[in-house]
Amino acid sequence: MSKKIGALFVVFLGSLFTAAAFNLFLIPHQLLSGGVSGLAMLTGYFTPLNISLLYFVYNIPLLIAGWFLLGKRYILLSIVSVAATTWMMTIIPVEAAAPDLLLSAVFGGVLIGIGVGISFRVGGSSGGFDILGSIITRYRDFPVGNVIVGLNGLVVLAMGYWSNDWNIALASMVSIYIAGKVLDLIHVSHIKVTLFIVSNHTDLLLEQLMPLQRGVTMIKAEGTFSHTPKDMLMTVTTRYELAELRRIIKETDPAAFVNMVETVGVMGSFRKG
Repeated sequence: MSKKIGALFVVFLGSLFTAAAFNLFLIPHQLLSGGVSGLAMLTGYFTPLNISLLYFVYNIPLLIAGWFLLGKRYILLSIVSVAATTWMMTIIPVEAAAPDLLLSAVFGGVLIGIGVGISFRVGGSSGGFDILGSIITRYRDFPVGNVIVGLNGLVVLAMGYWSNDWNIALASMVSIYIAGKVLDLIHVSHIKVTLFIVSNHTDLLLEQLMPLQRGVTMIKAEGTFSHTPKDMLMTVTTRYELAELRRIIKETDPAAFVNMVETVGVMGSFRKG
């Protein structure tokens, strides 16, 4: 229960960083964050519609898709993040914290990268193209931050074309690039990790691990001092899924010995992402 509360707290904190980046650095200068939030901003700049409401509405279809493709826990945390960000955007005043356009783009990107990154670390996201990026990285072995940067770039190009102001578009691209790099520093889903798990509750662990759709190899082992036969499970996963895997192991067998090794690469059948 305490871990769930901790995860929710981190998601709320990430939402605060994201909402602050929007209202204090990007929106006052009509900059874009890209993705779904960028689409909301783009619509809000050229219509009288409320940006925070548009942000919430545009996220709904992606949250539904993520519910079926990424798992309920991930999307539940994402729903909390989207709702919290929407709420905080209505509370934080839209007021420029820095008068300089480029400075606002840089700090806005840093705050968004931190907000999204810490949400990813606890198994959630800030919604929008983060969900779409996570779906893509499950089937293509790319850093999620780079995927999001590419998707967001399309939105920025549309902004430059429609507004005929390429200074804002270029500054937005700087912000999005920085956000993607900060995200990859905090959350690196493309890095593979090999886990060696020694447990006295192998069958229970396998029941929990197999639904993750990761291959698990059982290796017969023996304790050096006790000479007691044991089963060692070996599986390769991603840093993106590592938090969920650790939660399963701790809840199923808190006394399990787990050795986590960063993997240089994998060959053969391995589901990307």
